[in-house]
Amino acid sequence: MNINQSLQQKLSQLIQNKQGLFWSLQFAGWTAWAASRYLGIVFWGRLPENYLFYMPIVSVIGMALTLLLRILYRYMWDMSAARRLIAVLASSYLAGCAWMVSRSTIFAYMFPQQDKNKYDTFEWFDYVLHYLGGSTTASWVFLVWSGLYFGIKYYMLLQEEKQRGLLAMSMAHEAQLKMLRYQLNPHFLFNTLNAISTLILDKDTQLANTMVTRLSRFLRYSLDNDPMQKVTVDEEVEALRLYLDIEKVRFDERLQIYFEVAPQAKTALMPSLLLQPLVENAIKYAIAQSIKGGTLTVKAQVFGNDLLLAVADDGPGLDSSIPSDNKGSGVGLANCRERLQELYGQEQSFRLSKTEPHGLTINIRIPLERKKSK
Repeated sequence: MNINQSLQQKLSQLIQNKQGLFWSLQFAGWTAWAASRYLGIVFWGRLPENYLFYMPIVSVIGMALTLLLRILYRYMWDMSAARRLIAVLASSYLAGCAWMVSRSTIFAYMFPQQDKNKYDTFEWFDYVLHYLGGSTTASWVFLVWSGLYFGIKYYMLLQEEKQRGLLAMSMAHEAQLKMLRYQLNPHFLFNTLNAISTLILDKDTQLANTMVTRLSRFLRYSLDNDPMQKVTVDEEVEALRLYLDIEKVRFDERLQIYFEVAPQAKTALMPSLLLQPLVENAIKYAIAQSIKGGTLTVKAQVFGNDLLLAVADDGPGLDSSIPSDNKGSGVGLANCRERLQELYGQEQSFRLSKTEPHGLTINIRIPLERKKSK
């Protein structure tokens, strides 16, 4: 996991803990205000005695007033934008006035000499103007708090909506992949059961029993592996051998199989049972159509940052009716192409080409991945 992913995960966890996030921002914000105010008084050299105790008290009162604003904003959340704006401005100003009254009262109690000097210095009208100016300044603190509250609230709602959308897309993506994977099993099962039925009718019970055993092994592998999980090329080849063991019972010596897997490709990851429908397609349209049968070759190699896979047969090859843009026919080819598109998007390729001197080769390119060491 890189640094960006780690930070995004921590941010997501923090957003999900709404209460913790709110109180963290509350304490951080009001602590920053109190510290800046205190440092400003120190800078101008007008620090009254006990002012260090005064600032936490007025900060706690300000925090309490913001909690009242939070409750109010919850009730007015469904208002129209214009009414909500007016309510925010009015409530922020009233909170500023209330805070100013509290601050003035506490200031007069804690610093009576300082407060007396104010009365001696200002006329009554000037003092009222000074108080109103202070209330306006205090109101700006609550207005900024309100802006941050609504901004963070909308951001969190947007993130929650985004996460719900991503979850829905992920579930749809997973359902699509599972559908593409499992829709092949009935087709393969139908053909195999037909072959077993034929063996039973021919009273070849021993071969029928062998075929049932091999079928059960392949189906167990198929069901035990999640289609969302990737397997190594080595594991995929073993699954193909289980499948081809069944087909060998049907075709015997008419089916010749070769695996050409480069050593560096054996540990590369790929979608499970990706090649099985391609092999099944080759057997159906190339091997089964020929009296003499044919040869099937499965290849895997690494080239740069890509894993190259190929399934080749020596059958009749591409039909002239298939367009030159490589749009193959058949459920197996379409299924494989869709799975690759769902998993890798534009980072994959699926191409059909001619096997020399005759036959069909299916070439697949996917990004090279390997199992992460635990």
